[in-house]
Formats: sequence, C-alpha cells, structure tokens
Amino acid sequence: MGVIANRRSVMTLFSRPTDIHSHRTRLVLAEKNINIKISNIMGQDLPEDLMDLNPYHSVPTLVDRDLTLYDSRVIIEYLDERFPHPPLMPVDPVTRAQFRLVLFRIETDWYSIAEEVETSPDGKLGSKARKMLRESILQSTELFAARPYFLSEEFSLVDCTIAPLLWRLPIYGIDLGKSAEPIEKYMDRVFARRSFQQGMTELEQEMRL
Repeated sequence: MGVIANRRSVMTLFSRPTDIHSHRTRLVLAEKNINIKISNIMGQDLPEDLMDLNPYHSVPTLVDRDLTLYDSRVIIEYLDERFPHPPLMPVDPVTRAQFRLVLFRIETDWYSIAEEVETSPDGKLGSKARKMLRESILQSTELFAARPYFLSEEFSLVDCTIAPLLWRLPIYGIDLGKSAEPIEKYMDRVFARRSFQQGMTELEQEMRL
C-alpha cells in the first residue's frame, strides 16, 4: 500500500477534519488553488499506507509522488516553494527569517496551548491555559492593527497559521473583549477570504455556528 501511495499522480494530504495543523495546511492549499486529494481521517485508526509512509504516524502528512512530508510547517513551506504563486513568504532573506521566527513563536506560545484541546478528555482548555492564550494573543493587538495582515501588506503563511487558531477561540472558551477590536477586524478580513472558506471542513465550519 505504501508503494501505491507513493506513486499517486495527484498529491495526497492525510488530514484530520478538526486538527489545527491540518487546517493551516488546507488553507495554504486553498490559497494556492492546488489540485490535491484530501484523505480525511476520523477517529484514532490510521490508514495502513499512512503508517507505512510516516514513522511518526501523525497528521497532516503530504504525499507528493516519491516525497512524503509530515510536519505541518515543513509542508506549508514546501507548498509555497513548489507552487510559487501567489507567494506566501517574503523574498528578502532577512524578512523571511523574521516571518519564520514569528511562525516559531506562534507554534510555541499559541499552538502548544491549543493542542491541549486535542488531548483533553472533554475537548476544552483549562482555565489557566485559556488565560495564558488570551493574554498572549492580546499582547499582539498592536501588530494586528498595524497592517492589513500580520506584519505584512500581503496574506502570508503567518496568517495561514494564526487564522485557524483565532477561528477556534469560541470552542476554547475565549472572549478577547472590547480591547481587541483590531483583532476582530483582522478576523473578519481573513475569515471572509475565499481560501479560508474553502479550506475548512464541515466540522470546522460548525465551530462558529
């Protein structure tokens, strides 16, 4: 099965319908309008070909002919380089490095807390984690206000990473409050994008119904 998966002519993404890392990967795919087969994984059981291809048995996993990638940041940067239009990272090495540092910080400070939802029995954040995540997001209010997108005039991989987390705030039990108007405007702008709408699963759409 692994060999068959490796020789698919169309790229395949193994994705979970509510996984935040899968969500940001699907958002990049939609932004670039990439033709891909998405294999949705429900429950804990993984397909045999995914287990053969990915030693970590994790999602998202991208299969592009003989190449298998299984870290969401590696996947989204690969997609941006393999399909350069529209570009989602700056060309300038210094600015690109700054964006990569922001991605690292979002993953370390925000995603690490969000992942607690995936592992908690009731699917909710504890009060301490909610407070930490809320305060950390609010500390960036001025950055959300400065430009149309985060640190940029153009939509980027940083936005593809931030937006899925902000979309989940209601299910995390987080209300940013009145001081977060620039973040609310940012969310309205990003959530209205065609790519954001197309990159979501039905279960993700229901998070804000």
